[in-house]
Amino acid sequence: MQGGMQNLMRQANQLQMKIKKVQEELAQREYEGTSGGGAVTVKVKGENQVFALKISDEVMKSGDVEMLQDLVLTATNDALKRARDTHAAEMEKVTGGFNMPGLF
Repeated sequence: MQGGMQNLMRQANQLQMKIKKVQEELAQREYEGTSGGGAVTVKVKGENQVFALKISDEVMKSGDVEMLQDLVLTATNDALKRARDTHAAEMEKVTGGFNMPGLF
């Protein structure tokens, strides 16, 4: 029985190491979100840090501040959603859908 427990603990440790590696890789990935048909583009890193924002000249010339604010928010949320979705999918590959709070 003790050998089975040791084997289980070894497997849990290996899984934790795999998860940590995937999390580190995901933190370095870049994700892009857009809105307004490409009028605003936001890029974020996997750790949810915005590192780039591009606004088209046409949007700037319009002078519509509220529209610009909405476009920036939408593009940012789009990029963050892409990061979250990718993170969840990659973690599911590693864990096989198994989630035990406190273990990971």
